[in-house]
Amino acid sequence: MRVNYGYIKVVLLLILVVFLYAFSSKRNAARAVVSPDIKFVGDDNLFVTHETVSKLLIQNQESVTNKPKEIIDLNRLESALNSNPMIKQAQVFMSVNGLITAEIEQKKPIARVSTNASYYIDETGSFMPLSTNYTARVPLITGFVEKNDLANVHKIAKKIQSDEFLMKHVVVIHQNRDKTIDLKFRNQDFNIHLGTLKLLDKKINNLKAFYMKAMKDKALDKYKLVNLKFDKQVICTKK
Repeated sequence: MRVNYGYIKVVLLLILVVFLYAFSSKRNAARAVVSPDIKFVGDDNLFVTHETVSKLLIQNQESVTNKPKEIIDLNRLESALNSNPMIKQAQVFMSVNGLITAEIEQKKPIARVSTNASYYIDETGSFMPLSTNYTARVPLITGFVEKNDLANVHKIAKKIQSDEFLMKHVVVIHQNRDKTIDLKFRNQDFNIHLGTLKLLDKKINNLKAFYMKAMKDKALDKYKLVNLKFDKQVICTKK
């Protein structure tokens, strides 16, 4: 009987490949995880610190560092990070050598509520707690504001954030009981009454036209109230 050595070589080669794969997979799974690499995406303003993220990278009440790769649940780590109210989105990756990388995108505050409670409103209109690590320079919201009803103040804060003129001048957004809005400028002491936010763009254009005209006439200090609640006219009250 003639032995087919070629066939035997192929079988032995396959066995060797399977053995090496199983061996390397076992060693890779048992490889210890090193300290996580934390990267912040976008703004440099760190409302969440590296230390805070490291504390959130906890699994089974123990640090992920020096744990075998096979027991690390990346989805659970991502959920822990995304549960932080200052984090907009987090993604966690693991390399073949056991390096965990966490990419963090923080929320961006556009206004700060200062009523019976203090907190930020982020760009999506959601609640964002204050940070002990960094304070954002954003307009202050005062008056009658409920944490579960931020749509109205978010709309005007978003408008201010997107407008260069308003960003330069507006320091206070005041919401009245009837949800009408007043504004305060940085360097003027007159009150600006927007009324409701209907026809907001038109009212803002009227405000800009008034401001430019009054500044040209050197009359900005003569007024105590600028009423914009009527979209076709600006009613000013002198001191």
